[in-house]
Amino acid sequence: MTYLAGAIPVEHASGHILVLPVADDGRPASVSDLASAWFSDVAWLREPSRVSGGRPIAGSRFRGIQQADAITPGVLRVGDEHVATGPYELTPAHLQELGLRVAKAEAYSLARSDGLRDLRGPAPSSFDDRDGIARTFPHSLPQGEELRLIQWAVAAARKSGGVVLADGRSLLAPDPGGSVNLGLYSAHALTPGDVLPMLRALIATADVAADQPTADGSPRFTLVGSSSYDGSLVIEVERVDRVPRALGALDWRMYGPFAYRMSWVPAEQYELELEQPSGLHLIARARMRASLARLATSLQSRIAGVIVDEGGFIATPAEVEERNDPSGAGGARVWV
Repeated sequence: MTYLAGAIPVEHASGHILVLPVADDGRPASVSDLASAWFSDVAWLREPSRVSGGRPIAGSRFRGIQQADAITPGVLRVGDEHVATGPYELTPAHLQELGLRVAKAEAYSLARSDGLRDLRGPAPSSFDDRDGIARTFPHSLPQGEELRLIQWAVAAARKSGGVVLADGRSLLAPDPGGSVNLGLYSAHALTPGDVLPMLRALIATADVAADQPTADGSPRFTLVGSSSYDGSLVIEVERVDRVPRALGALDWRMYGPFAYRMSWVPAEQYELELEQPSGLHLIARARMRASLARLATSLQSRIAGVIVDEGGFIATPAEVEERNDPSGAGGARVWV
């Protein structure tokens, strides 16, 4: 199937197309911020320009009709070898054919900066990956920087509720609900006794699995809360030497070296790597996703810091709160 006919110029239509929904308040997604969470060499080689169509179109028969905003696409360097060209505005018809239930979205074409094609490796040996990348490239799997570019695009689409068109034609629509794990980075250190009551508020049988402070006295411990049906919630706390790349855009005083990693371990762990997991997995995932959001919010309210999702992107308070919406999480109760 040919997607986005007429939306992307021919010279860019065969690239990997990343489609990012525009927020309800009209603000487009920041592709440069998303890229900076994964790549060190991100900069606008040519910034896009937006010209507001605030004045009426001339002519009596066009009276009362305003000109639409005009966008001149820019070129963003993404890593050492690739660029993102865009944004390109999409019509409601384009959004419908992509299966996006949003009012507005923008597209970026991802390709090599030198205009050549990436060299690809052999056919994948397995097709069971969560992102569907192996399925999309059954004869020759991307490798190196191109593979990382596609993985980033899928992660960005998952975070924003967008999609990716691999090679401009193969649709990848990652489920936003598939992002479950969270990490909180704070300047404050807590003890197992401080954190355990927060986990027990979700799973009463939670306990300390390991407590081994470092030589300098920094905390290093693991807490686990297991349920009969939904799997386990795990909290790993330690002082780290490196923080996620996305935090580099913030003032260092907003976060710290103490990492509180919160993750879900399902009953059938292999389902984490399936593009289409079972219905029972999805039900448990929704409940545990909401539980982890509540846990992260509780921790942040006590020790401040910045929350990062499992895609390596900063999670805003609104995004974390949306995960905690009981209407989308089967009541958000852990089955014990």
